[in-house]
Amino acid sequence: MDRIALEGGVPLKGDIPVSGAKNSAIKLMAASLLTSEPVRLTNMPRLADTRLLGRLLQRFGTQITETNGPDGHQETLLHTPEITSAFAPYDLVRQMRASFNVLGPLLARTGHAKVSLPGGCTIGARPVDLHLKALEALGAHIDMHEGYVFAQAPRGLKGAEIEFPFVSVGATEHALMAAALAHGTTVFKNAACEPEIVDLAECLNAMGAKISGAGTPTMVVEGVTSLKGTDWAVICDRIEAGTYALAGAAMPGSEVRLTKVRPELIGILLDKMREAGCEIETTADTVTIRRGQGRLKAVDITTEVYPGFATDLQAQFMALMTLAEGESTVRETIFENRFMHVPELGRLGANISVQHGGEAKVTGVEELRGAQVMATDLRASACLIIAGLAARGETVVNRVYHLDRGFENLEGKLSACGANIRRIKGNDPIEEE
Repeated sequence: MDRIALEGGVPLKGDIPVSGAKNSAIKLMAASLLTSEPVRLTNMPRLADTRLLGRLLQRFGTQITETNGPDGHQETLLHTPEITSAFAPYDLVRQMRASFNVLGPLLARTGHAKVSLPGGCTIGARPVDLHLKALEALGAHIDMHEGYVFAQAPRGLKGAEIEFPFVSVGATEHALMAAALAHGTTVFKNAACEPEIVDLAECLNAMGAKISGAGTPTMVVEGVTSLKGTDWAVICDRIEAGTYALAGAAMPGSEVRLTKVRPELIGILLDKMREAGCEIETTADTVTIRRGQGRLKAVDITTEVYPGFATDLQAQFMALMTLAEGESTVRETIFENRFMHVPELGRLGANISVQHGGEAKVTGVEELRGAQVMATDLRASACLIIAGLAARGETVVNRVYHLDRGFENLEGKLSACGANIRRIKGNDPIEEE
């Protein structure tokens, strides 16, 4: 497995372009199954997750063509004139939970599907029962055995009222795609409001769907008989933007400008960074972060569903707080078991204690020291990179395949701002004193 080595203590200065959103791109790719016409996605990130989903879609008959767009970002043309198979095997689905969301589009278009259950996750159970209950409400007959979901709706799906017992981004997106081709009207209550859901809904509308209320807890879908192709630009990745904003504040004297970004999507993070002592300036599509020479101030955060503080930025913000003056409290309310990065930050010298009930107390220290650390998931990987940027000496982050799932060219973007960072290939040795 590849590793990333970085020598900390170097202020970052320069521009970082923000890529298209992973969490939006993979759902838009799945939505392309709903039409027999071509769907062209621009501003696509080059990620392991999008490549994996592409391989799965090809099993269903999707033709995929990837090119470089005029802005340097990837363009992906997806065309599924006919669903040649509605079977999603375990070996592919287990590698990425979001690939389970092909179930709804396959069912809506063909009337049947067999999709593997996605399995466990290091940051929590994340069951798919809400997904299945929503599809059953739309008239699907669901059977499960031998680790697979068998779904049938030979006469098509039918509109229904679906009230989610708690906010679920994945279940909202999944049911939204299925409802687009259902007969009649579907009303979603307690729906998730994330920007990626708005991106999906607006893309579906461009394909001919009739969806209103996206971005609010109540959405209404008037089912249509078919969808057409479209060209659609993937929304910017707010989690990548927030991660680089925090990286830009890791070292005193840093000044980083994020480009191709929508600042309003990370507004609460920027407010917390200002509270900690960072200077933040925004325009319509840029965010500039300046870090003075003094220590940052400890700031408390509580993760919440959008528009609250994103759980996907919790670990990265904690990395910044390890060096802040005072004690900060980090409360995680979305996922259980999402403090797996804490012991690894401790290897760098952080002073963090995990309390009961998803709460961590972070007492800022004067300095972090480089060490070998292990990434446990995608956001924990980014957390350790940020901590390594601020640590004295060399930090080596192991198991960085997680990073490749969600960050396009991370080491290249940070290097362009002056970071001393390099990738070590799996067979290359690490020189140790």
